[in-house]
Amino acid sequence: MSEVEGTVQGHRDGHGFLIRDDRQPDLYLSQQEMRAVLHRDRVKARIIRYDRKGRPEGRILEILERRKAPIIGRLLHESGIWLVAPEDKRYGQDIMVPKNAIANATAGQVVAIELTEAPSLYSQPMGRVTEVLGEIDDPGMEIEIAVRKYEVPHRFTPETLAQSAALPDKIRPADRKQRIDLTDVALVTIDGEDARDFDDAVYCEPAKVGRGKGFRLIVAIADVSHYVKPGEPIDEDAYERATSVYFPRRVIPMLPEKLSNGLCSLNPNEDRLAMVCDMLITATGDLHAYQFYPAVICSHARFTYTEVAAILANTRGPEAARRKDLVPDLLNLNEVYRALLKSRVKRGAIDFETTETQIVCDENGRIEKIVPRVRTEAHKLIEECMLAANVCSADFIALHKHPALYRVHEGPTPEKKSLLQNYLKSLGIGLSVSDDPTPGEFQSIAAATKERPDAMQIHTMLLRSMQQAIYTAINSGHFGLAYEAYTHFTSPIRRYPDLLVHRVIKALLHSKRYHLSTGEILDVPKVRKGAKPARSELSEGEVWEAAGAHCSANERRADEASRDVEAWLKCKFMREHLGEEYAGTVTAVTSFGLFVTLDALYVEGLVHITELGGEYYRFDEVKQELRGERTGVRYTVGARVRVQVSRVDLDGRKIDFRMVRDNEEDAALIRARRDRMIGRQQSAVEELAAVKEADRAVKAVAKGKSKGKGGAANPVKAAKAAARKSSAKPVRRR
Repeated sequence: MSEVEGTVQGHRDGHGFLIRDDRQPDLYLSQQEMRAVLHRDRVKARIIRYDRKGRPEGRILEILERRKAPIIGRLLHESGIWLVAPEDKRYGQDIMVPKNAIANATAGQVVAIELTEAPSLYSQPMGRVTEVLGEIDDPGMEIEIAVRKYEVPHRFTPETLAQSAALPDKIRPADRKQRIDLTDVALVTIDGEDARDFDDAVYCEPAKVGRGKGFRLIVAIADVSHYVKPGEPIDEDAYERATSVYFPRRVIPMLPEKLSNGLCSLNPNEDRLAMVCDMLITATGDLHAYQFYPAVICSHARFTYTEVAAILANTRGPEAARRKDLVPDLLNLNEVYRALLKSRVKRGAIDFETTETQIVCDENGRIEKIVPRVRTEAHKLIEECMLAANVCSADFIALHKHPALYRVHEGPTPEKKSLLQNYLKSLGIGLSVSDDPTPGEFQSIAAATKERPDAMQIHTMLLRSMQQAIYTAINSGHFGLAYEAYTHFTSPIRRYPDLLVHRVIKALLHSKRYHLSTGEILDVPKVRKGAKPARSELSEGEVWEAAGAHCSANERRADEASRDVEAWLKCKFMREHLGEEYAGTVTAVTSFGLFVTLDALYVEGLVHITELGGEYYRFDEVKQELRGERTGVRYTVGARVRVQVSRVDLDGRKIDFRMVRDNEEDAALIRARRDRMIGRQQSAVEELAAVKEADRAVKAVAKGKSKGKGGAANPVKAAKAAARKSSAKPVRRR
């Protein structure tokens, strides 16, 4: 059998998997194999067998690298022995701690531990406490755990802090050179109420475009690249983080606060450096022309989404009266948004309405409530303006054939496409996706089914069939937005790929090239016609691809850490609601149960299949439903149910529900069972009648023969004929 290398991924049940470097199917690792390794160790393994479904199982041959990151867990004292139970259950083993290695920690506290002795087949791992985080119930402890659990960089290096402190508080005269002065243009920022950094400002005015009317749309983005130079400490820290991480009540920024909330934040009435995308857009929303240039701007106002939505809904209301000088500009922005929306519909971009939630905490970090985020017209307005600028940056870079990081979103994989086709066919709605699907097909299905009772179920399946967006140097287009090329340009304060795009655009504006491998901006080399590219050009492409993989991985890491904190907070919140009953909606169906989201609390939990009653349920992957074999009861995505909160596992971040049926549902189940019983009884009566009829026929034939009236008739054939005549079912032999 072949040998492979990869990274161990543990499972809370004790077994694990080897995530292979060659991206082939994962290897299953038994509990015995996992005794000598820990989650995220790098190993070499051999494939030893395949199971019935063709899945490979491995045996570890060599441990290539031990994970050196600290492990977070709770310090326990049991039977005179100190040990740490890892907070991440994928580690699968408790870590022994000598008494003299617990530092000043006490039992029950959350600690960071460093391994001093690796596990083996015959011994547990050993370690020492390196940091005491505090008590499990301390405010913000869930965030402290998450940033260490997912290895999110949360402390800037001393060099970065020193460089940040040396930055000026305001822009200097030298910074204004070779920049266009737009301080008199009424650019404004539109963000959420709780936003602290403002990296984009917008302005719109009517303009003549070609021979018709149109709009001039200006999108100004904070010029982070002016302050963050390649190879400097701030840049190295920013690349390591790759993105800001957002938690309830706390943000771990990609850049130091002096930049993210100061020099690079487009605060109102303060001059700031910006990179501008200046666009001409037709009345139908088509991009007619654009240009990029560095500028000095001054935000004329800081708007919130709620405020702008209120002004657009009522231009004579109190909100509009307070901002009367800027209302005409907001109306122009609304007009260009409507035009861009037409273009979006025309190209078939996908636009699903989903419900996002926001956790509202008190001063101690406890959840007060969970509320849905309302997506207003103001949100959509800013989104369309940002999309337009991002498309321009992608087009500008592609035209100059310069390497960069594209935001790529590919269509469904063959497996997901086939599953979606079968699902849509099973619904009988007369719509499906082709073998080479387009975004327009997805949007058509979403629009055609939005009024159906199972619209949520259909839209969920459409979303799940698509792949995750990534950063890559290879432009494959953006399927969801229906763009041939798309980059991220509009958030360099919080996303490193945007900062790289800014550097590329600046280099191109000076007819130069930005080399990511060295951080240098060089003249464009003159290449003879037909000449082969140099080796350095190929290696540069590999560097861009590696940067894309790094940024994509750290984006996923940030999402996982955020979800982990939200799950912990929701579990802690739901412990106060044990035993209570709520109405909810089935949001996912699996072979092991139903995931239900509560209407009132916006919390998701699992109804395990064993909690669905004394019935055997079959999972239909095509229809995405569980169906009871005896009663015929079906559970599908979008079904309305009533559940009781039965269990909360804070360590496992799991909430369990128990199904609650009202009197009508119980009556329906009883009727279904009774009808089936009656059907079986009627069948038995019919069978008995058939047997009696056959017996009478046999006796009659036999009696006739004994009297000489039956001739040579076969009594068995006569009995069968009588049975067929009575239309009775065949008798079952038991």
